[in-house]
Amino acid sequence: MKNKSQKTRSPKKKQGGRTHRQIVSFLDELKSEIATFFEINTERPFELHELHSHFDADDPKLRLIFNGLLDELVEESKVVRTKEGLYATNENANVFIGKVEHVNKNYAFIVLDTQKSSEQPKLENTDIWVDSDDLRGAIDGDTVRVKLLSDYRSGRRREGRVEEILERGRVELVGEVELWPKYGIVVLDNRRIYDDVYIPEPKLKNAQDGDKVLLKITQYPTRSRRMEGEVLEVLGKAGAHETEMHAILAEFGLPYKFPEDVEAESNAISEVIENDEIKRRRDMRDVTTFTIDPADAKDFDDALSVQLLENGHFEIGVHIADVSHYVRPNTALEREAYARATSVYLVDRTVPMLPEKLSNNLCSLRPNEDKLTFSVVFELNENAKIVNEWFGRTVIHSDKRFTYEEAQEVLEATARGEEEAGPFAKELTLLNQLAYKLRDERFAKGAVNFETTEVKFRLDENGKPLGLYTKIRKDAHKLIEEFMLLANKRVPEYIYRKSKNKEQPNTMVYRIHEEPDMEKLRMFAAFAGRLGYKMKLDDEKVVAKSLNQLMSDLEGKPEQNALEQLAIRTMAKARYSTEDVGHFGLAFRRYSHFTSPIRRYPDMMAHRLLQHYLDGKPSPDRAEYEPACKHSSSREQLAANAERASIKYKQVEFMSSMDPERVWDGIITGVTEFGLFVEITETASEGLVRMNDLNDDFYELDKENYRLVGKRTQRFYTFGDTVKVKVKDTNISRRSMDLTLTETTSNVVSALPTRGRGRGSVKEKRPRTKEKRRK
Repeated sequence: MKNKSQKTRSPKKKQGGRTHRQIVSFLDELKSEIATFFEINTERPFELHELHSHFDADDPKLRLIFNGLLDELVEESKVVRTKEGLYATNENANVFIGKVEHVNKNYAFIVLDTQKSSEQPKLENTDIWVDSDDLRGAIDGDTVRVKLLSDYRSGRRREGRVEEILERGRVELVGEVELWPKYGIVVLDNRRIYDDVYIPEPKLKNAQDGDKVLLKITQYPTRSRRMEGEVLEVLGKAGAHETEMHAILAEFGLPYKFPEDVEAESNAISEVIENDEIKRRRDMRDVTTFTIDPADAKDFDDALSVQLLENGHFEIGVHIADVSHYVRPNTALEREAYARATSVYLVDRTVPMLPEKLSNNLCSLRPNEDKLTFSVVFELNENAKIVNEWFGRTVIHSDKRFTYEEAQEVLEATARGEEEAGPFAKELTLLNQLAYKLRDERFAKGAVNFETTEVKFRLDENGKPLGLYTKIRKDAHKLIEEFMLLANKRVPEYIYRKSKNKEQPNTMVYRIHEEPDMEKLRMFAAFAGRLGYKMKLDDEKVVAKSLNQLMSDLEGKPEQNALEQLAIRTMAKARYSTEDVGHFGLAFRRYSHFTSPIRRYPDMMAHRLLQHYLDGKPSPDRAEYEPACKHSSSREQLAANAERASIKYKQVEFMSSMDPERVWDGIITGVTEFGLFVEITETASEGLVRMNDLNDDFYELDKENYRLVGKRTQRFYTFGDTVKVKVKDTNISRRSMDLTLTETTSNVVSALPTRGRGRGSVKEKRPRTKEKRRK
């Protein structure tokens, strides 16, 4: 029998006297050798007796062991059993589908699509390292089929190579033109795509040197050919405010104007609320009602109403703009709302999901106007327990529009005991007291408290940043949050209760958040432990409690923002789905998005489904809604990326206007083989200290301990260390900033005991793949 591997060590050797650990180790080794045999011998399937002969499994007891291990490999999809009873390599056993995240010029990670787990083998971790030479022309964002070449054995990273590009993630790109005779080069804004784009002169569309353009890729890169494209639109001069904002939207495929037919349809909607429509609704115009929103908001999605009942309980109404009354199925408005799926919030503007007549006028719950709403009305007792609830369409009349700052001032004035604390002080105080009880109950049940830093800018009339600050969440923000969460929780609970068959519950659009990946959590816990923060990971409730304790311990510390962001990255991404799996972060069994239909398409779907069930109609097919859930999740991610890009742009622009000799306090937020990422504390701006600028020594990456170590001095820089930096260079168009270290605080540079080089050292040779080892 043809065999490319050496004869396997016979299992017939005497096993007596072996410990349990030795036996387990022997079985694991034998199973691994069987798997390797099939990886090498791919030409044909094998009969069982051939395998017994090759592995010297002649003894009946050893055959039973061997057959059991072979069955395990079949169950794990690493080996297949044919209808004829033969055994062969599973060509798809080590092949996975994932998305390219290009980290630098030398390598990328393939982040596996865990939702395709039923169609592909399972991996505990979802990243595969791929050398840039093995990408086969794939670029950042592409969906690919990747073959696993090596696993985490002996502490090595999991490596692979791209076998096939399944779907291109980007067809259009944005960048700055550099003109040359008879052609142009576009230097891309996207820093994860490392090739420039060649544009033949006839396809430049008269773009000039220094113009920012939107281009279409006509030729993707190969080993022998560069990426080519054609200019679709000249956006303006790079660096100009309007140009850069439009460039950000174009980079992520987000529109910034509505088609004419959508605007026309919107403008044709009557602003008059007919009496017949009011009669079909619960009239709550006489109940005290108000909104609380950001100072610059114009689209008021939600309002709260408050009244005391005769039995001493409180009636709290959560009133949401009735967008689905105006946006009907099979209309241009509906199609555009679906396509956008979300509003986009850049630093200087909102790109709405709906035209302005709807988002800022008809649907916006402005004060002193009658408005159509979809409401959840709760009867709560003094402990914020739900005694009764009602769902349905209403008409309201908001008495006042509060900003968060105004509502907060009323709450603080009341707490100080001032008699004239402000308008609706009694109602606001009651809502705040109830919100505290709702919040306490949530955290008692295992909710996780992530308080992320939100950067805001003060801009002049031309969009130039004059200053920036971090937004602080106070009681007024949390008050609104708790009642929105309550409505978002109770709507899907009501729909579930209406199900005739609890095994196949009514279709609903859920906002889901799966439980965290324990391997990622353990890695994060080990990392936090090196910084002095201990975590327990025994079960789900302990995990949430431990995360909350970590967030509390971090409050006010220099490393707070950096560690909080790392913690969030260990969590699964929340998304939309018709699958009811709950929300880990909020500790809710069922959760939906119901409270922001002006700016989120899934909320509009939730409104329509709720009315469908209130009308007594049967459950629609889940398959009708799942594609819209996936589309909405995808668009939400694009919008979030654009929002982050606009913040980064303004941060870099602001830093570029500062005195280059100014010294800033910073904290190391990332350690890589090409340098240190440092976040400037005052502005929350992140820049890179390149390895070439660490010129007092030759530094190597100790990946295991998250630090750069000086080869000569044995000094080190590690995550969380405080440093002082200057701005060396800024690139506004690419939203990047280079920094240099000026001086370091005592906890950064210190003596390091002599020890072996870390596994992640940049001088470490790349682990050989199985194919290379066999040669």
